[in-house]
Amino acid sequence: MSTDVTATKTDSATITKLFIMMILEIAIWGAWQVKVFSFMGASGLNFEPWQQSLAGSMFGIASLVGIFFSNQFADRNFAAEKFLAFSHLIGGIALFATAYCTTFWPFFLCFLVYGLFYVPTLSVTNSLAFAHLKNPAKEFGFVRMGGTIGWIIISWPFIFLLGAQATVTEMRWIFIVAGIVSLALAAFSLTLPHTPPRKAEGAVDNLAWIKAFKQLKHPFVLVLFIVTLLDSIIHNGYFVLIDGFLSKAVGLSENITMAITTIGQVAEIVTMVALGTVLVKLGWKWTMIIGILGHALRFATFSFFGNSDYQALIIFIQVLHGICYAFFFATLYIFVDEVFPKDIRTSAQGLFNLLILGVGLVIANFGFIYLKDYFTKGQGAEQVVDYFSIFLVPTALAIVAMLLLLFGFQPPSDRPAAVGGSGSAPAH
Repeated sequence: MSTDVTATKTDSATITKLFIMMILEIAIWGAWQVKVFSFMGASGLNFEPWQQSLAGSMFGIASLVGIFFSNQFADRNFAAEKFLAFSHLIGGIALFATAYCTTFWPFFLCFLVYGLFYVPTLSVTNSLAFAHLKNPAKEFGFVRMGGTIGWIIISWPFIFLLGAQATVTEMRWIFIVAGIVSLALAAFSLTLPHTPPRKAEGAVDNLAWIKAFKQLKHPFVLVLFIVTLLDSIIHNGYFVLIDGFLSKAVGLSENITMAITTIGQVAEIVTMVALGTVLVKLGWKWTMIIGILGHALRFATFSFFGNSDYQALIIFIQVLHGICYAFFFATLYIFVDEVFPKDIRTSAQGLFNLLILGVGLVIANFGFIYLKDYFTKGQGAEQVVDYFSIFLVPTALAIVAMLLLLFGFQPPSDRPAAVGGSGSAPAH
């Protein structure tokens, strides 16, 4: 008896469209993320530390709104492709406006408008992809990889758009490029497969959120929740500090720092390929511990070798960013998908996303901007940042998180029965 293999495979045209959608979706984010704090800081718009923290927390603020908005309203009232088109049109216009704002409140408001329209699209693109993939467990990983590739691709043009000592005018390109990509995705979204609104199931979903919160009564869930918060603070703190660290402390040209950080995304792709094998051999706990230890090693290296004498080492150690992401965050989403009760898995994923994209990001932006200001001596061109002391903080946080996992995390199963969950982790 023959089996129709094509019945369980999505056609190549749809796969290609979804892949391009993910490339453009995450490229918008990647265009500004690495440089935004340098743009707002002393070498750019010279915003006050609290202003940098607030504007940098825009994504977290928008995430707190967007996670609920996209789940409770957007994909139940609008066709997904039309929602994406409208959101990216408004988001693109807001990004262009952000590029030309030189005072804080107009900058923050324009940036916030962009975020409020962009963040819900992270969930909607996933929902649209799942709606049209015939075998999501096998095909979504490839489609989602487009986002990581988009982050990598968008970083390289800045080698030519920025100078070795980038000016404010040059750094505006981070928002201009993001705006161009956003408008391109707005147009491209109209070519995506029609995805009608989902049937409203508000009462069931509200109950699921309550049930998901109640899972914290289990010690292993509570420990994982705390560790995820710590890891998200560490992870987001990397983006607060990395551009200034690479250019000012390590002495790398400002037009190549974004490209250098993409080494982590390349490593993420390679690590994701090996993740299934690692999970089966090492299990949940030790895979996550390796991801956390990667943070400790990376930031300790930044602390003790963060100067121009060790440029090659600092560049090479960027590979740990991808390993940290895949071994902790991707493993976390697979774990939730496999271990949590089926009827609350989506809400549980949302709770952990709330930590990663919301609470942890806001704490990181305020905390690490404060640390940077505290450990900065001098004014203007004479400013010197004590990165040695700053990077000891995420190193210590990573060690605490590792110890919590080692001694407090006792999951109901040691390792996955089969890897292939539908994780919806953001690409970083």
